Amino acid sequence: MELKDIETPEYRIWDRTMRILVVDDDPEIVSFVKRGLIYDGYDVDTAGDGSEALAKALEVEPDLVILDIMMQGIDGIEVSRRLRQAGDVPILMLTAKGTVADKVAGLDSGADDYLVKPFSFDELLARVRALLRRRQPREGEILRFSDLSLNTATREVRRGNEIIDLTVQEFDLLEYFIRHPRQVLGRDRIYEKVWGYDFGGESNVIEVYVSYLRSKLEAGDMPRLVHTVRGVGYVLKE
Repeated sequence: MELKDIETPEYRIWDRTMRILVVDDDPEIVSFVKRGLIYDGYDVDTAGDGSEALAKALEVEPDLVILDIMMQGIDGIEVSRRLRQAGDVPILMLTAKGTVADKVAGLDSGADDYLVKPFSFDELLARVRALLRRRQPREGEILRFSDLSLNTATREVRRGNEIIDLTVQEFDLLEYFIRHPRQVLGRDRIYEKVWGYDFGGESNVIEVYVSYLRSKLEAGDMPRLVHTVRGVGYVLKE
């Protein structure tokens, strides 16, 4: 698509220019994505392989990383793992690997989102804005359910006296559950409210993230809070 067709937003959700690192070994993809993001008002850095990406991320401390998987040397999965170990920068996988297994592997490595090539640039921008919006400071509130507490400003989660470390997407999913306690939430509704778009009927991304939450919330044999309602969705209940 032509860059002149990209709709520039009428507002900004931040008070400074966001910095995005684009990582891909295809120069045409890098050039196109970079030009589009700059046109939309972002600062953009680029890298052509995994080693350069890790070095550049350390140097510029981006607000978001757009990351290809298939690269020479250190691939995108390993880059994602190392970035997640180092911090909580949002990671958007942008790759030609589009099977459910590929998506699960990408998300399992620490990525927050996954977009398959070929892609709509408008959709890429929408996902970038959604990930960045979740990083913006806001007036906080403490949400509580049973022995679970969640601070929306600091994004700190506790169960009892234990602090639970969650990724961006895990936190957003748990926040949605805790804002709707004891309500059975369907998959389509969760997709819409947490991810903001449709992953497609064959995706099991919700199941993957519920599994992540359970492994962290139920450590030490703590009672289950997120329950499966077979054929319908999930419910947060004692």
